[in-house]
Amino acid sequence: MENGKIADRLEHLAALLEFQGANPFRLRAYRQGAEAIRASATAVAAAVESGEDLTAWAGIGDSVAEKCRELVQTGQLQQIQELEQQIPPTVLDLLRVPNLGPKKAAVLFRDLGIENLDQLREACQAQKVRGLKGFGAKTEALLLAGIEIAAQANLRWRINDADQMVHALREHLSACSALQRLEFAGSFRRGKETVGDLDLLVLATDGAAVMDQLAGFAPVAQVIARGGTKLSVRLDNGFQVDLRLVGPKSFGAALQYFTGSQQHNVELRHRAKQRDLKINEWGVFRLGSPAELANDPDLDGWVAGREEADVYAAVGLPWIDPRLRELRDEYAWADRDALPRLIQVSDIRGDLHMHTVASDGENTILEMVAAARERGLDYIAITDHSQRVSVAAGLTPERLLRQWEEIDRLNATLGGEFRILKSIECDILEDGRMDLPDDVLARADWVMASVHFGIKQSREQITARILGAIEHPSVSAISHPTGRLINRRPAYEVDIPAVIEHAAKHRKILELNASPKRLDLDDLHVRMARLAGVPIVISTDSHAVGGFDNLRFGVQQAQRGGLSREHVINTRSWPGIQAWLRGDASQD
Repeated sequence: MENGKIADRLEHLAALLEFQGANPFRLRAYRQGAEAIRASATAVAAAVESGEDLTAWAGIGDSVAEKCRELVQTGQLQQIQELEQQIPPTVLDLLRVPNLGPKKAAVLFRDLGIENLDQLREACQAQKVRGLKGFGAKTEALLLAGIEIAAQANLRWRINDADQMVHALREHLSACSALQRLEFAGSFRRGKETVGDLDLLVLATDGAAVMDQLAGFAPVAQVIARGGTKLSVRLDNGFQVDLRLVGPKSFGAALQYFTGSQQHNVELRHRAKQRDLKINEWGVFRLGSPAELANDPDLDGWVAGREEADVYAAVGLPWIDPRLRELRDEYAWADRDALPRLIQVSDIRGDLHMHTVASDGENTILEMVAAARERGLDYIAITDHSQRVSVAAGLTPERLLRQWEEIDRLNATLGGEFRILKSIECDILEDGRMDLPDDVLARADWVMASVHFGIKQSREQITARILGAIEHPSVSAISHPTGRLINRRPAYEVDIPAVIEHAAKHRKILELNASPKRLDLDDLHVRMARLAGVPIVISTDSHAVGGFDNLRFGVQQAQRGGLSREHVINTRSWPGIQAWLRGDASQD
């Protein structure tokens, strides 16, 4: 059994137990274990079979290790089977609804027999929910508004989940000797934060053999349709995968066509028509030619299509990166021969948001340092939570100062080759004050200000809190500025244009949180910041060493916003960041 499947089962068990009101520490143990397993390069199945002690792995305790052994040896968890006899699986969809925790979801199931989102919508519309103890008309209205968010979560995967499936599919299909070329298209290739399905384009010596290979992929639950050039399957989690066989002269055209976006492609076809050309999934053709009339690249009139670059060149354009294909700035840039050199993961020199065992992280400072150095970084900021976040063991001023003393000692041993910044993720309290005294914050190298509580305040209140934090002399950046959790919680009410304008005025930085659960700021807000001259910090918000690998999702989001190296502050050295914060933009 693959690591991803084991992690899925542990998370499913945690969801079932949460619905029953289990101990939150127990739930956290299963979820942390799942996260550690996903991030591990070592196969759990191989470790179990060799008798390895899984509790030696970071984030895995006795209970998780026991469940892993049961999954590897039997392929299932008896506890899940027992719980599913009591809880219909669709009930867990209720937990995706914002403002609906497991206790209230259990009341809905027990008292109204609500087992899915459609039934919840009907009950809210019929005003049946407000009569339950602990609910009321306001709660009912909030639930009704949140149902669409939960429904969307069922339809789209977060980019990291899609990425794992892409990796598994690529590995599985590459075992077929008939496969010559494989590319993923659609919203996944454009780097969108959620993905509705997966589109695969395949060039093969034997298309039927590749289709058979996909049909034999273990997670495939159903073959939806199969024809001469297309196979559609549904996975056991409901996700759809479409495979298309494409000829060599059409492969680039098909890749461009199926990557999208629709709006980008409409403009490209319009430009082709102005040149008496037609672009579709089979290639670029001269209008009225035999090839165009038959969509046959082997007839007279075919112009291009082997590679994407050939398709764009046919209409006088350079190749446009898929992350830019949303009909925003890409054609204006291309017309001026000014397409940006998009930021790359290799450009990032430091990570400025992470947590350790001092608050709600899983690893020590030294372990985070080792992981960062392995990835080629030059510096990190240890930004454990401040005291207001008591559920995460947030740091009091006294604990924070002791941590900074430890960091000073560690830095002295690193000989200047690597720098640990004395930092904090400091809460912006509900009344707008910072969660720690000014004299403590003034001693920090780097301060990130965050909203974690009071997220139901008005737009004016939340915006005022963030603007006040931007004005604070010790604050360096605002972290996850909208507070959203993708597929789980919408952004709180905040005036982001005002936040960007204020950050520009006071020379402060805004975070693009690279956690695939957040990706906050989103690509449109990142674009707004770029246009306003506000630098972005791409940070992982790692709670374990494996979290560093999420950096690529943040970079991808930055690419969608058109960011180059110069737009991202942590492509600079740490002295370069300090110089920028002081107003000396000349120093790197």
